Amino acid sequence: MSVALKSLSEIASQTHARIQADFPAIDPIIGVNQGMRNNGYPADILTIDCLKTNKRIIILLHDDTPEMARYQFAFRNKDPDGDFKDIQLADITIQILYDWVSTYFTAAS
Repeated sequence: MSVALKSLSEIASQTHARIQADFPAIDPIIGVNQGMRNNGYPADILTIDCLKTNKRIIILLHDDTPEMARYQFAFRNKDPDGDFKDIQLADITIQILYDWVSTYFTAAS
């Protein structure tokens, strides 16, 4: 596991604990997927899912841009579109993920 993915996973884990304490109905599921890398694409994905709303937050880490992450608010049952947004990897904090999860997963579809 890359240093960036490990760091992001730790942030997501800490965010998960805060979300569960403040929003027990959300109960997010965090996934780390290296399937793209295993298929020859130099990238890893971290997903945060909400089974109740079927919503998903996708964070893509690409080896070609190690200081950046790409993210998208999506749905578990739909393929993501190509409209990812960029964010500095260093800017992804527990508070940022907390805000994304609490806002997106509680918003009406």
